Formats: sequence, C-alpha cells, structure tokens
Amino acid sequence: MSDQIKFIVEQLNKEPFKKSFNLITFDSLEPLQLLQVLNEVLAEIDPKHNIDIREEAPDQTAKRMFSLLGILKYKPPGNASDMSVFRQGLVTGSKPVIHPILHWLLQRTVELKKRAYLARFLVKLEVPTEFLQDDVVADTYQQYEELVEGFKNLHKECEQLKNSGFSTAEIRRDINAMEEEKDQLIKRVERLKKRVDTVSNHQRMLEMARQLRVEKEREESLAQQKQEQKNQLFHAEQRLQRAQQQLKDLRQASADAKPESLVKRLEEEIKFNTYMVTDKLPKELESKKKNVQYLQKVVAEPAMGHSDLNELETKIQEINAQINQLIEKRMMRTDPMDDKLFLFRQQASIISRKKEAKAEELQESREELLNMEKELAQKSNQARDFDGTEVLKGDEFKRYVSKLRGKSTVYKKKRQELAELRAEYGVLQRTEEILKQRHETVQQQLQAIEAKHGITGYSDTQEELERVSAMKSELDEVKGRTLDEMSEMVKKLNILIAEKKSALAPVIKELRPLRQRCQELTQEYDEKKAFYDSCAAGLESNRSKLEQEVRGLREECAQEENRYHYINCMKKITERQIQRAADEMKLYVSADPQERRKAIREQYNRNILEQENLGKGECVAHFTTCHTGD
Repeated sequence: MSDQIKFIVEQLNKEPFKKSFNLITFDSLEPLQLLQVLNEVLAEIDPKHNIDIREEAPDQTAKRMFSLLGILKYKPPGNASDMSVFRQGLVTGSKPVIHPILHWLLQRTVELKKRAYLARFLVKLEVPTEFLQDDVVADTYQQYEELVEGFKNLHKECEQLKNSGFSTAEIRRDINAMEEEKDQLIKRVERLKKRVDTVSNHQRMLEMARQLRVEKEREESLAQQKQEQKNQLFHAEQRLQRAQQQLKDLRQASADAKPESLVKRLEEEIKFNTYMVTDKLPKELESKKKNVQYLQKVVAEPAMGHSDLNELETKIQEINAQINQLIEKRMMRTDPMDDKLFLFRQQASIISRKKEAKAEELQESREELLNMEKELAQKSNQARDFDGTEVLKGDEFKRYVSKLRGKSTVYKKKRQELAELRAEYGVLQRTEEILKQRHETVQQQLQAIEAKHGITGYSDTQEELERVSAMKSELDEVKGRTLDEMSEMVKKLNILIAEKKSALAPVIKELRPLRQRCQELTQEYDEKKAFYDSCAAGLESNRSKLEQEVRGLREECAQEENRYHYINCMKKITERQIQRAADEMKLYVSADPQERRKAIREQYNRNILEQENLGKGECVAHFTTCHTGD
C-alpha cells in the first residue's frame, strides 16, 4: 500500500499536475480534496471533466465519474457483491476506493487519453426503438452509424501511418526543400528566358531544339525496338536451327534404315523405358521416400547434445560389431556347395547388378549426349555469329567423329580404371576399419598393462609430447622466416621512402612559388569578379527598364494597328453602301422600263400591290359566302 501511495505522489508532483505533495500531506487529504485530485486526473484524461466539484452536486459528480470509469474499462478490486461498497466509497471520497483508482489511472495515462478520445466518437447514442420507427430518425441514425464506421477506418489508417516510420517533420523538411528547389528552378528559367529573348529568332531556335529532343526520344525508342527485334530474330533462328537439326537427324536415321531395324530399335527403347519405369525408377523413388521419411523423423526429434550423439555412436558401433559377428558365424556355419540355389542366386544377383550398371551407363550416356548436343548447338551458333560460316562438315566432321570415338574409348578405359580404383578403395577402406579395430584392441591392452604397472596414460603423454615438440619446431621455423621477411620489408620501405623524398624535393621547391602565384591570382580574380558582378547588376537594371519601355511601346503599337484596321473596314463598308445607293438611283431614273423594274423600290411596290390584291380577293370571297348563307 505504501508503494502505491508513493507512486501516486511521484506522478502527481510531475507534469502536468505540479503538486507539492509528500506521503504525509497526501495521506492527510480530506475526502472532498481527494475527490478533487481524482477529478483533476480525470480532467487530464478527458478535458470535459475539468469542473470544480464544489460547484456540482455530489450525485452528479458520482454519476459523471462512474460513466468515465466505465468508458475507460476500470475494474474495481473485489467481487461483484462489493460494487455497492465501491459506489458508496466513490461518493464519500473513501481512501481505500480512491487510491487504487488514482494508481490505475496514473499508470496508463497516455493509453487512457486515447481511449477517452475515441469514446467521444465511438460510444453510440442509445435511441429508443419507438423513435426509430420514424423514417427521418432511422435515416439519421443510420448516417450516424456510417460516420462512426468511417471514423474507425480513418483512425486505423492514421495509426498505421504513425507507426509506418513517416514523420511530419521529415515530410515538411522535404516539402520545404522541394519548394526551394522549385523557386531556384523558376529563377533559373526566368534568367534563361531573359538571355534567350535577346537572341534573334529565339522562337525558331526553341522550336528546333524541341524537335531535336522529340527526334532523340524517337531515336531511343526505335533503337530499343530494334534491339528487341534482334533478340526475337536470334531466338527464332535458334528455334529454326534446332528444328533443322532434328529434321536432319531424323532424315539421317531414316535414310538407310529398314522397317525391321526401326522396329527393333523401337523395341529396344521400349524395353529400356519399361525397365526404367517398372524396376529402376520405383526403387530409386522408394529409396528417396525412405530418406525423406528418415530425415523427417530426424527433424521431428528434439535437439540432441554431444552426450546423446556419443551414446548413439556407441550403439551404432555395437550393432555393427554384432552384425559382423553374425555374418561370420553364418559364413562359417553354411557351406556354399551344399546350397543348391546359391549359384543361381549369385548369378541372378550378378546379372541384376550388371543390368542396373548398364542402365545407369545408358542413362548417363543419353544425358551426356543431350548435353553435348546442346553444347554443339551453342558452339555452332557462336561460330556462325563470329564469322558467319557453318563448322564441322564433310571430312572435318568425319575426323571429328573419329576423334570423338577415340576419346570415348579412352573415356571408357579411364572409367573402367576408375571403377577398379573405387573397388580397391572399398577394399582399402574395409582394411582400414579392421586395422583401426585392431589398433583399438591393442590400445586397450596397452592401457590395461599401464594400469597394471601404475603408469596410466604414459603412451598418450609420450605421443602428446612428441606432437608438441614437432609443433614447436615448426612454429620456431615460421617465426624465423617471418622475422627475416619483416626485416627485409622494413629495409625496402626505408629505401623507397628515401627515394620518394629525394624525388619530391625539386617538385616541392617548384611548388612553393606556384602556390604564392596562385594566391595572388585568386585575389585578383575575386576583385575582378566583384567588379564584374557590380557592372552586371547595373546593366541588368538598365536592361529591365528598357524592356519595360519596349513592352509599353509594343502594346501601344498593337492598339493603333487594331484601330487602323477597324477604321479601314468601316470605310470599305460605307463605300459599298454609297455604291449601292448610286446604282439604285441610276436604275430608278433610267428611261428604260426594264432597267427601272430592276430597282429595289419598284420591286417593293409590286409586292405591296400583290398583297393588296390578295387581301381584296379574300374579303370578296368572305362576303359572298356570308351572303349565300343568309
């Protein structure tokens, strides 16, 4: 309990509470003061609870604290039957109730802040079912639930972004750096535009540069397409060569072949494939499965130490010794001549071994043939790409075939020798095992004799001393050689350093005045550069003023041109109207009636008379119909 109060006092004295409690003052707080401290801690978690409890009713304070503790998922100590005691203690400010709450809140303030923040948006409002019968209320509540789900998804995305390693400070720094680079580029572009504007025909030159860039991009794309088409052509040529080689092989095989020989060859291939499928491959598959099962069993076993491995090795040795003893007893007990089936079994085993050996040899030969064919195709392609000609044709190919046959015979001989050496190696290995066993027995006897005479470990000590002396002599020799080599290397390095110093001495003498000259030139360059910058700034300001004046004059010129064109158009329109009026007057005054009929005035008069006549005819017809009706 004292540790709990100590932790509470330490946390309350820190930020953001800044209390000046000690164990005595905190323990002597009144219930109302203790409730105020609890309310301040709750206000730190949820700012809505920043209320002075002296201005609030006790039942309202208890209800508010109960609701927030329920949202924060606080579980009071004790059973469910003690809930009434807990509520009463919270209302009255009891220390046994308030202290555990403060300890729990101050232990996980950050987590509870997050939980209180989420509760403001995720704790759903309880709406009575009779109110949900209204369509408007139901739609509003459905929108509210959708917004809650959207807030959940956005909060998850925000947390993922916070935990992904991206920080806003880094992003802001990157944005500021990119904005600075953008401003620099804009200034650089403006300077380049100002320089280009002074050049005559700069628009045409810019257009030509743009066309050049487009053509370069097009050239790159065309080069890439060309490379892709070359690769496709190369692959197609390889496929064609393989197909031609297969066709050539088939034609050669069927050129001098008879149906009987083809059938015989197919039967041999069928027999070989049948043997591979029915005998050899199932045995290999079974052995692989056994190996896999054994490895799985080994993997499933728990990890073993050195003691377990030593026990297993001793058991293996004992079982191997028992097997060897049983084999020797069986060989001594049974006479091979008495067994009638022994010779047949031996012959069958020999034949099966030969058969398996031949099958393996044939399989290896086929694989070797395929590899050689692939290598031959690659070499021929390389040779054709190199000089564009085919290789190994006619007599050369025959000579190459004969050479290959000679090599194949040599290979067979070497392979036979290798098989004999392997058999001899097996015999020697078995002999080595027997000698090791004998050596072990002799060692055991020697150890027994040493123990009998009270000098146990004499032989091992003697061997160890000899080995150590040999190693010491070797190390002494190596050290001597190393010291000699190091002394020679030191001498060489000293000589080389002296040579380099003597060679660099005149260069250093020449370099000193050059350094002084470089400093003088650098100072002169800085002065000239400052003068140039000042002149350039003055010229730049004068140029900007002149550009503004030129821009104003160009705008004024453009306005005057527009006004000129407008006045010219109005003049042409007026002249055309005057011309039409003169032509109308000429037609109207003309003595020729045909010419006069072409006038616009006469045309309008005729149209008026026609319309009047039509109106009079319609009135007469209407009057006639009315009179007949009466």
